[in-house]
Parts: sequence; C-alpha cells; structure tokens
Amino acid sequence: MSKQAVYRASTIKRKRRTNSQMEQLDNQIIQVLEEDHPQSVRHIFYLMTDPRLAEPVEKSDAGYRHVQDRCTKLRRSGRIPYDFIADMSRQGYFVPTFSDAGDFIKRMAGHYRADLWEQSDYRAEVWCESRSIASVIQSDCNELAVSLFPCGGFASLSFAHQAAEQHNCQDDRRPLVIFYIGDYDPAGVLIDVSLEKELRLHLKPDIDMHFARIAINEKQIFDYDLPTKPRKKSDVRSQQVAVTVEAEAMPANILRSILRNEIEGLLPAEALAIAKVAEKSERNGLMVLAGKIGGAL
Repeated sequence: MSKQAVYRASTIKRKRRTNSQMEQLDNQIIQVLEEDHPQSVRHIFYLMTDPRLAEPVEKSDAGYRHVQDRCTKLRRSGRIPYDFIADMSRQGYFVPTFSDAGDFIKRMAGHYRADLWEQSDYRAEVWCESRSIASVIQSDCNELAVSLFPCGGFASLSFAHQAAEQHNCQDDRRPLVIFYIGDYDPAGVLIDVSLEKELRLHLKPDIDMHFARIAINEKQIFDYDLPTKPRKKSDVRSQQVAVTVEAEAMPANILRSILRNEIEGLLPAEALAIAKVAEKSERNGLMVLAGKIGGAL
C-alpha cells in the first residue's frame, strides 16, 4: 500500500464530512453502481472502505449507516435509479387477478420458460446465508433457471425439510448440486456444514447430493484482497478462522461471475441460447392464442 493510501486509512474516521467530501463520496457510489448493478448497500459499503479512494469511509456500523444514508439521498434525488440497489429484505405478497382467459394467457406468456436443464446430467440450486446476497444474484439464478434459497443464517428445520421434500417428491434422480455462498467467520463456516447435514438427513437415500461452498473461502480472501475484520476473542467457534469476511465484501460482479461459471459448467453447450430461441417462439404462439380466446369471448 502506498504512503498516500496509508495516510488516508489513518484519517478515515471523521466526525463530519464537508460538502465537497460528501459530493466526492456520492460520486464514488454513483461510479461503482454505473459500472455494476444491482448491488446491495452492504456491497457498496465495502467498496467505499477502500483506503485508496479519494473519500473512503470507516469500517464500522457508523460508516455503513453513512453509506446507507447517501444511497437513500442519491435515489430520492434521481442521481441513481432505484433498481440499482438490490434489496430482498422486504417483499410484498400479491394476489394476481385477470379480466378473462385471454388476459390470463397474455400475461402469463412472458413467464414461459423453456427447460434449459433438460439435457443436463445434473440439476442445481443455490443457497446463500443472507437476503442481501440473494438480492444480488437473484437475476442470474432466474436466467439460469435454478432455485435460490436465502437461509438467513442457520436454516430452520422446517425450511431445510421443505426444500428436501421438493426433491423427494420428484421422479428426477439426476445428481443434485448445491452451490453455497456465505460469510467467512466463526459462525459462517459452520452454517453450510449444518445445512448440508440437515438436507442429507431429509433427502431420500437414492438422491446423490453434491454440496459446494463457492464463496467466501480463504483463497478468495487473498486472491481478491477482500477487506477483513479481526474475529471476536470471545467467539470460541472455528478457531482456524483468524479473520472474518462478510460475503458482501466480494464485489458483486465477481460474485455473480463465480456463480455463473459454476452453474453454466453443469449445462450443455449453448443450452441458454437454445432455450431463449424456444421461449420466444412459444411466447409468440401464446400471444396468438390469447388473441383468439379474447376475440371469442
């Protein structure tokens, strides 16, 4: 690290920023979101703690709240679109209604998906520790037609049981591959171990499950120079974990790239492109059908 960066790191903690410093921080947030979106506020926060930035923030709860506040103001002012920030922590539940059968088919046509996993030797799903991570990878999971399960820390017994039962009730007995994304800390490295154990407890014996933590791991902390925090001395779990790293510390574009590479590695060549062509044709057919039904009513 350069002397200038060291100096910035030592002076990050300030009581109050000037207007020019606030504008610099805002510009930094805008730049990272224009280059890669959507991102969660926590992802942006970790990017803003880089001491090499002209206006870094402190690695603290106060620093996070400050970034959160700036993101809110930037969205309300229109300087960044609302959908540049990903958030699955609060969702509404809706009941769709339709004017007639033609309206139903027309609106459902856009949801038609071809089975791009039909020719694969595997099936896959993604689990992650937090809804913050889920909100960043959800669009990729949707595009690649894999189920996404944010377990919110240690998964409840009911949640794991329900997920396992979905596979038990299917005739599909291809090997099941589960990709997991979670924090690297004394608790985080135990969550996926506990989850894998719980799933195996409920899955039928003839289901071949492969469980893989794809982030965060010790090698990635070094390779991507991820920001770390010292572990709490009072935490006696997982003594081999010397430092802690939240999954959101991994830049969102890199995290999505890692996930996509893992998932696409299980798919036949050109499966996604072929499925999109089939989807377009079937959706056009559904729209024609919707028009005929609507005209007949």
